[in-house]
Amino acid sequence: MVTQSSDLQPSPLPRSMDIATTCVYGLSFLSAGLFLFLPLANLLSPSPWQRYMGAIHGFAALLATIVVIYVGHLAFPLLRGVSKILPQVRTLAFWSTGLSFLAIASGNWVYMRYRAPANGARAWLRENTPLVHYLFMEYHEFTVLFTLPLGVACTWILWKYGDSILDKENRSVLTGTCLALMAMMFFAMGGLVSGLNVARMHSL
Repeated sequence: MVTQSSDLQPSPLPRSMDIATTCVYGLSFLSAGLFLFLPLANLLSPSPWQRYMGAIHGFAALLATIVVIYVGHLAFPLLRGVSKILPQVRTLAFWSTGLSFLAIASGNWVYMRYRAPANGARAWLRENTPLVHYLFMEYHEFTVLFTLPLGVACTWILWKYGDSILDKENRSVLTGTCLALMAMMFFAMGGLVSGLNVARMHSL
């Protein structure tokens, strides 16, 4: 029996745009997953301090940075008066403040080990690469601390004013709050980058 050529239905080939979109989404999810599991690398460290302190502080700092960056980005449309995101910003400001506290608290625990007089990372960096210490760690020590008071202030203002913060007479309060959320975002990003650079140079 001869099969007619008209009966053969060619399988549709995926378009190049579909392949490109799939690859972009796949690489994005893979990169995000690897980034989120970055603190797990501390569990492979030969140092017992790094395995526990580094992993706990790494997870706390990473989660805090993600939430702070998200609420910081929402501050831009909120500043323009987009009212529908106000409840989300209010809730995320609260959670970003709590996560910032956990990151700072665990960071102080790590900092005690960092400043250990014998075989401490601070002593090693100041002896071998002092520029790294002064450029990254000095910046890291102070800027990340600003995320907590900024978060507390923004959370209190957003919950105190409620929806009335979008009123015309409260425009200056809204502007100050949004600028504080943006500053909080930049401090968190700078703290994560500087902390990763110090950890890459010398672990605890």
